[in-house]
Amino acid sequence: MSVALSSLKVMVIDDSKTIRRTAETLLTKAGCEVVTATDGFDALAKIADTRPNIIFVDIMMPRLDGYQTCALIKNNVNFQKTPVIMLSNKDGLFDPAKGRIAGSDQHLTKPFSKDELLSAIRDHVKTD
Repeated sequence: MSVALSSLKVMVIDDSKTIRRTAETLLTKAGCEVVTATDGFDALAKIADTRPNIIFVDIMMPRLDGYQTCALIKNNVNFQKTPVIMLSNKDGLFDPAKGRIAGSDQHLTKPFSKDELLSAIRDHVKTD
């Protein structure tokens, strides 16, 4: 079963320009429309306008971290069903558990592969 990615809007929130650019390149090549944000505040300002189908958010960011950002997204009635995937440099048990408490749907460890990104989208976004 193939999932059509061409109609999807994906938001990538990360304070690392390299990570944002990498994810944007991989997802754009797969046909997604990509919106990037540099931190949680930047993302929250853009979410209402762009209404992404899925959101990837880095855990470690200045000002508003990934857990806080995820919780704010999930507490908004308009976006509580939007899948949020946490991105982390650490591959421990603590981050995924804390992410689930904040409401995240999945946890990916950086550096992530194209297949991991696309698999996360296919797992969480229902497309026609």
